[in-house]
Amino acid sequence: MSIRPYRDIIRRKCRQIMVGNIAVGGDAPISVQSMTNSLTTDVKATIDQIHALENAGADIVRVSCPDQASTACLKEIIDNVTVPIIADIHFHYKRAIEAAEAGAACLRINPGNIGSEERVKEVVQAAKDNNCSMRIGVNAGSLEKHLLEKYGEPCPDAMVESALAHARILEDNDYYQFKISVKASDVFLAVAAYQKLADACDYPLHVGITEAGGLRAGTVKSSIGMGMLLWSGIGDSIRVSLSADPVEEIKVGFDMLKSLDLRHRGVRIVSCPSCARQAYPVIKTVEALEKRLDHISTPISLSIIGCVVNGPGEAKETDIGLTGGGNGNHMIYLNGVTDHKIDDEGIIDHIVDLVEAKAAELENYKSKKQAS
Repeated sequence: MSIRPYRDIIRRKCRQIMVGNIAVGGDAPISVQSMTNSLTTDVKATIDQIHALENAGADIVRVSCPDQASTACLKEIIDNVTVPIIADIHFHYKRAIEAAEAGAACLRINPGNIGSEERVKEVVQAAKDNNCSMRIGVNAGSLEKHLLEKYGEPCPDAMVESALAHARILEDNDYYQFKISVKASDVFLAVAAYQKLADACDYPLHVGITEAGGLRAGTVKSSIGMGMLLWSGIGDSIRVSLSADPVEEIKVGFDMLKSLDLRHRGVRIVSCPSCARQAYPVIKTVEALEKRLDHISTPISLSIIGCVVNGPGEAKETDIGLTGGGNGNHMIYLNGVTDHKIDDEGIIDHIVDLVEAKAAELENYKSKKQAS
């Protein structure tokens, strides 16, 4: 295949930290995370939700710890899941210490609202003692009063000043295992803040558009803002913040990374919007395949095209392809080459069988390569 330099994304160089067993920053893959929305004190519901996120491919999951009852449940939750858990902490420094001691892989804090320097020092010591990293989370909706008075309103300069001031608090305590986020619900504000912060420090950046909205509107809004940042090489971990099932955040996050060739998981479907030329019901076929292939985690590309105008060209670029033909006579492509024809009956079952066989083949090859 020819080299296509226009597709190269040069990621911003930064230091690397660990969130449990997940590397963030440096040359590590961009991690995808979400957050539980069950009450943390409802241990079973929280564990069940984390398992659903694990199955969807989540690398990291954040859990809210607003009170002592929540941190008291954290150890049992952590002991029953495999992904690293970030404890979301606000205001009370003792919650951060309790979460670190319970086994949290990371603390999401705002050092500025933890309290005195002595309290911050205690939190840092707990993080050091328990091999726990941190995320400095700056949000346009909760900037410090003195910064709002200085700048008049939330703006990129105010958000970056807040982030760097908090970073200095941790640095003054000889602690550097942290990443930073500067989120806003306004796409322009968030993008400008991240761009400015990326130039101002070498810490890993957690990227997201906060409070983006519902599933459809939030996905569009997040894709615009986060897509701009990721395309320019900014972002070491991501969360798509949606008013929807947290599992959808993971799915959209991976779709975003797949679209930019930054990371691949599961089946990437290339499909046409359908028109009067379609030789089979494209939309219904794609809907069914998305559901039937949701369990596949192996990266595979699949083209589902309704006619021969663009079908052969798209099929040549995918692992498996289906191009609609006349009189219910459709062509199947394997590895970009015409392989066999299929009629209208059993299209979906046949494609699912081909994808599952391809996934098994690739996983078997991967296992043999790792063993050699």
